[in-house]
Amino acid sequence: MKVVIVEDEIVAARNLKRMIEVVDGSVKIVAVLQSVEESVDWFSKNSPPDIVFMDIHLADGEVFSVFDKVEIHSPIVFTTAYDEYALKAFKVNSIDYLLKPINNESLEKAFEKLSLLTSKQNNNELVSKIVKSIDSMKSFYKRHFLIPHKDKLIPLSVDEIAYIYTEFKITRIVCFNEKKFVLDSSLDELMTLLNPAYFFRANRQYIVSHGAIVDLSVWFGGKLAVNLLVETPERIIVSRARNSDFKNWYMDNSR
Repeated sequence: MKVVIVEDEIVAARNLKRMIEVVDGSVKIVAVLQSVEESVDWFSKNSPPDIVFMDIHLADGEVFSVFDKVEIHSPIVFTTAYDEYALKAFKVNSIDYLLKPINNESLEKAFEKLSLLTSKQNNNELVSKIVKSIDSMKSFYKRHFLIPHKDKLIPLSVDEIAYIYTEFKITRIVCFNEKKFVLDSSLDELMTLLNPAYFFRANRQYIVSHGAIVDLSVWFGGKLAVNLLVETPERIIVSRARNSDFKNWYMDNSR
């Protein structure tokens, strides 16, 4: 964790540095700044630290003037002997306001607030990733394939597909009503287009729809046999290596 201290009193800065290191041994004090001018210069040239401890009264003015000249995106903990600046402090990105003399307990609470803030930010990042994942799902076919048939293209809803298989390098789609269609695509290509929540590549020959599965049978050598609502040319076997993945997929997407 990178920490910056803004404090014009050398002894106070030294004591605060020692106390911070006692509270959290993982911190690295990357700068100790003594004036408004020095602070503006440092924050305009360096990447934001994880947290900043700022005394309010500096030799060349109030520290609030720093924010008028440069943007600081780090969480701020203000340190002062006076309490009349609290309201002003929280108008910027302050997470705490410590009255001098500062003790270990107040410092610990400030770091706890930082930890909570970081946790929320991580949650926001997680939500952002989930949203991106959902957006990427829009690239999957949700409604129809266009199946070539003679001189026409026949729309086929993905909801109608029970399974897809390949035989002698020919890919066939089999529907719940047992209609079959030939498609000029490999199973690898189709798996990039189908929603993985609803379709699973059981083995090299078969892609199965979640809605078509009746049950599973324990097969030899820790394998699984997948039994579907519609007839298949051969028994669909999931290898022992993919056994757990298949069961997790089946359970995670069960309604």
